[in-house]
Amino acid sequence: MPKELVTCKNCDNDYQQGFSFCPHCGQQTQDDLTLGVLFYNTISNYFSFDARFLKGFIPLMFKPGFLPKKFIEGKRLVYLHPGQMYLFVAFIFFFVFSFYVNNQTRDLDEQLKNASVVNTVKDSIPNKQQVIDSINLDKIKAPLLKNKEALGLKYEDIEALDSITKMELKSNNSAPNLAFNFNERKVDSLIAIGASDDAIYKAMGRPENPNFFTKKFFEQMLKFYREKGVGSIMQTFYDSLPIALFFMLPIFALLLKLFYYKRGRYAHHLVFSLYYFSFLFTAFMLIYLFNLLLDLPSWIGWLVALSTYFYFYLAAKRFYGNGWFLTWFKTSVVTFLYLMVVTPFALVILGFLSFMFY
Repeated sequence: MPKELVTCKNCDNDYQQGFSFCPHCGQQTQDDLTLGVLFYNTISNYFSFDARFLKGFIPLMFKPGFLPKKFIEGKRLVYLHPGQMYLFVAFIFFFVFSFYVNNQTRDLDEQLKNASVVNTVKDSIPNKQQVIDSINLDKIKAPLLKNKEALGLKYEDIEALDSITKMELKSNNSAPNLAFNFNERKVDSLIAIGASDDAIYKAMGRPENPNFFTKKFFEQMLKFYREKGVGSIMQTFYDSLPIALFFMLPIFALLLKLFYYKRGRYAHHLVFSLYYFSFLFTAFMLIYLFNLLLDLPSWIGWLVALSTYFYFYLAAKRFYGNGWFLTWFKTSVVTFLYLMVVTPFALVILGFLSFMFY
């Protein structure tokens, strides 16, 4: 007599009654959602992920190139998937790094506010150089006034000479405008009297009919000038780093593909890059945490940064199988191109976007 068929609640496939697990998807046939079941599933899923991460952590840190090589060879369930590894480590890294960023932006904004107050006070007090120049001018004027008849000078001529000299000294002693190419005093005056933004934009030099880009740029420039928002821009910059690195990582894999074009598909190089960037995040996160606890000297940080290249070198040697010299040449060129071309270009773009949209 044929057994009765049962329909799986998960995959909707039929199977014979009597199975403890669905033969199609593996879900339990008697899976009543109790608090115990929910707790068990949560813990088991967590430790399944965590165990694979811990199993791959030692090879990731101390066996360069081992994990990507094993993954390409087919061992794809023993260790954590490279994409999962990257996302997990990156999340932890930027979570820890956010505390450093928040402290830095808060300190920077505080310093800017204090500097603004100090500069306001300084502007109202003549500096030492101006006092000295006034004393020297009086010493020069004294003999001229005493002998003006013999020299054929009138009192008005000496006063005119005095005014011209003072104007020249004031021009020479004035600080150059390093921040903005507009009349800051005029803009400050317009802001103080509550002038409209359009009037302020005009004083800043915005054209009459600006396009969208120009309009947005002047809006951000005025916002920055009012708020002294360096800290806000830096916060936006750091907040955008995870997204930027998400796009920069495939570029790193593309460079590897160009130099190792006969060593597998692009996906193989992407696997290598995911594991390598996971190592980078882990290494810098650990050195940051140790620095918080032990206040490590700065040379240790530089040593760790330098060691990341040697890790890359050894990982590429193991993964691609080239000779030592050829591996050194290729990894050196890839590192140079990435650090000197790709990274600066990405940082400039990221900095500009941070200013435009902070």
